Amino acid sequence: MVINSSDRKLLQFLQKELALSQADIAVATRHPEFNHGPLPMLLWQYGLVDLQQLDRIFDWLAEHPELR
Repeated sequence: MVINSSDRKLLQFLQKELALSQADIAVATRHPEFNHGPLPMLLWQYGLVDLQQLDRIFDWLAEHPELR
């Protein structure tokens, strides 16, 4: 996975605010679906975040439209 600056900011949010580990994030990013779907949805599909956390991610992304 190539990490650009917008991805890095999202990853920092996930680790700092939602306490996801690098290993948790790696579970979703190392699967082929990662190239075809948004990371927040993959984290939810793999059970790494719940619906409340998913809402927080989408709220954070809405507050940072420059990262999309």
